[in-house]
Amino acid sequence: MNIQPFLMANPNIYAPDYDEPREAIDGFTAYRARLGRQLGAERIGVSQWLLPAGQAAYPYHFHLTEEEVLVVLEGALALRTPDGWARVRSGDVVRFPRGEEGAHQLVNDTGDDARFLVVSTHGAPDVVLYPDEGKIGPAERRTHDDGMKMYFKVADQVPYEDGVERPEVGDVDPA
Repeated sequence: MNIQPFLMANPNIYAPDYDEPREAIDGFTAYRARLGRQLGAERIGVSQWLLPAGQAAYPYHFHLTEEEVLVVLEGALALRTPDGWARVRSGDVVRFPRGEEGAHQLVNDTGDDARFLVVSTHGAPDVVLYPDEGKIGPAERRTHDDGMKMYFKVADQVPYEDGVERPEVGDVDPA
């Protein structure tokens, strides 16, 4: 079988292109290689992360439409879930289902860098909730660009009826 047509961008987990560095928030430095995007995958997300010692990968969160699987490649990490904190190590595989029960956060509380893969479902817009910060983030998942990403405070919510008024119908052709 000729696999060349399937190796479009030819990413490699041993020599990744960290195309999404995250360095803007103190204590949350991480490097992400979006392998699925680099391959042109449309419905599957695959990312390899390098998480330096003493850093968190991302805030505690959960997805409403995406399911994720974590594979620890190297090192040990503290994993926060709704059940509390646990230790995951090289070789461990963990599933994060959609919804509140799949809430998670990874922190490298060791003295060594850690590497892990995350595989996720894609293809539909997603909504991510951040319970600690009281935020909500709707996002598009697109193959070749980032799409829409917005973040809002849940406290700013309004009732469905807020601002809604019956429209005045102008000239319309008769039915």
